[in-house]
Amino acid sequence: MSKRVVVFGPGPQFKGGISNFTVSLCKAFEAAEQEVFLVSWKRQYPAIIPRDFIDHASKSNLLQGSNVKILTLTDYNNPLTWFKTAREIASIHPDLVVIQWAIAIQGLPIGVICWQLKKLLPSARIIFDVHNVVQKETGALDKILTRFALRKADAYIFHGQLTLEEFKQFMPTISLVSVKQKARSDEKKYIELFHPNYDIFNHPGTFDRDAERLRLGLNHHVFLFFGFIRKYKGLHWAIEAFAKVTEKHPDVSLLIVGESFWNKEDKKSWITSVQKALFKLAKRIFIKKSSDDKEYQPLALIEQLGIQNKVLTINRFVPNEEVYKWFLLSDAVLNFYEYATPSGVESLAYNFSKPVLATSVGHFAYAIKDGINGYLAQPGNIESMAAAIERQINEPVSPEKVRVYAAEMTWENYVRQILLLNASI
Repeated sequence: MSKRVVVFGPGPQFKGGISNFTVSLCKAFEAAEQEVFLVSWKRQYPAIIPRDFIDHASKSNLLQGSNVKILTLTDYNNPLTWFKTAREIASIHPDLVVIQWAIAIQGLPIGVICWQLKKLLPSARIIFDVHNVVQKETGALDKILTRFALRKADAYIFHGQLTLEEFKQFMPTISLVSVKQKARSDEKKYIELFHPNYDIFNHPGTFDRDAERLRLGLNHHVFLFFGFIRKYKGLHWAIEAFAKVTEKHPDVSLLIVGESFWNKEDKKSWITSVQKALFKLAKRIFIKKSSDDKEYQPLALIEQLGIQNKVLTINRFVPNEEVYKWFLLSDAVLNFYEYATPSGVESLAYNFSKPVLATSVGHFAYAIKDGINGYLAQPGNIESMAAAIERQINEPVSPEKVRVYAAEMTWENYVRQILLLNASI
């Protein structure tokens, strides 16, 4: 039976993995014959953050051709829009509201929206889709905002066992029971799910991999770092490990494809200067000093290590139409993270049947099986990371093994489980 589903999260106009996830989830609900409404942000973050989060590079909207109804309503910087968002969602009379939760700073508007929605429509069933509970770089305010928002849910989706355990530690006053159990009035249900494989960036069907490798000057074995360049993603480790591998294997290349997260603002703009000053002050007050990666410059290592002729760097945001190219050119993906929640880059890799070489931290310690869908390395151990790269060279994980591993991690299965969870509340 068809239901009205509201998905709240960043729409297709935004950069980043949560936007991709929100779009994919909407399309999956539509494929399951649900009536889908995407309620999106106008601005996701405080105006003082000196960064443009809008995707100006992609030529196409990933929801083009769908029947998903998009309502762009919520401005972080205008609380009046938070109340308007709740009213609009209530007017839809949804059978289910799925809130994308990934970052604590959004806790205040999301918490207010959910609080107001429950007042306007007491029957509303709100499920939080929890990508991670709270960031490692969190401060005191982030913890308050996270608890304020997460308490508003009727049920939860957790992306893996690690996220579930973090929630239990962070929110000990909330009693959880599995979707398969009968809940008391003081208990909330949850389901533990996988991050589905992205299927929104498939290539057009004609791509001469060898010719493109030749044109770009790539060697026989190609490894890919993809996505926003941030310190926790460990690009510095990946570059150092790759440099060690080049000493034994001259026929290797490293592709670094992604935008430096904090270095794309207009440095000449007085508005940006004011934003940066205010943002720096806010971070001093609310966020741990150790978490500040504004000065993170891993690309400088390439020249320092003398591997310029082995590395191709595409230091910009990659439009939707181009994503497939970089994965098809590669043999494996490097995710040597300092810490890890379920990764959109990992899911992209599986969509293109590419193995993932990762550090045994957080989610990856559970998800990566040696020789099945990739290889694991010890965090902070450059020798171990280099050895993982060499294992992929000498004993490559086959695309067939990756496809078998990821076969059940589909959006169809993900949506089916959410609908079962909703029916059990």
